[in-house]
Amino acid sequence: MSRYRAVLTGASGGIGRAIAVALAPHCDELVLVGRDAARLEETRRAAGGVARSLIADLATPAGRDAVRLPGIDLLINNAGAGDFAWLEAQDDATLERIVQANLLAPMQLSARLLPELRRAPRAWIVNVGSIMGYLGYPGQAAYCASKFALRGFSEALRRELADSAVRVLYLAPRATRTAMNGARVNALNAELGVAMDSPESVARQLLALLARPSSERLLGMPEALFARLNQLLPGLVDRALRAQLSIIRRHASSKGGLQ
Repeated sequence: MSRYRAVLTGASGGIGRAIAVALAPHCDELVLVGRDAARLEETRRAAGGVARSLIADLATPAGRDAVRLPGIDLLINNAGAGDFAWLEAQDDATLERIVQANLLAPMQLSARLLPELRRAPRAWIVNVGSIMGYLGYPGQAAYCASKFALRGFSEALRRELADSAVRVLYLAPRATRTAMNGARVNALNAELGVAMDSPESVARQLLALLARPSSERLLGMPEALFARLNQLLPGLVDRALRAQLSIIRRHASSKGGLQ
């Protein structure tokens, strides 16, 4: 596997921490970006000597400007946000937070780092999206919108950079066991029999994607098949989700922590 000089966002925990630990042995330098200093330090220690932490809020210009790595050849846009709720229950601040974290920050950070990425003989941008970037799901309208858009951004930027040495990849995990999923999401997945992957399995898939690149990689069956079916025969998926709507609404409306 190649050696990297990498920047990883959303490194404080969950998928980000698992990626950091899995990727570190393949890095000469690894910059871990996050907002929680204590959790970021835990990730840095777990990743080892090649890693250094950078506390930065990517929702701000100053935070994005702080992310620098001379000789960078790998950017992993992993930071994200969500909120499991019906759209009319979400306020403007929640919608803006989701779109900023899941879409605008990856776009803005990629734009800032592209000049340095272009200097590398070979470089990669990996956008960590979601199966919900292919499949609109009740209670996740804002999250789905941001991940659909991230996938579109990845596709357009990949084509924009087709004559360069920078490749753009999109990784689409299915449900994953992280703190981002609150009690309501976990309860819904348990009732519907939805499988949830470990962060470590997602990290292994990301490394496999780097080793054998493809423009997109969807994780998990039957979720990957369901996502592709949604592109070809959306009416079938409409009916399948309509049958589950009362269950989804009950969990989305129940009291508990946000996703």
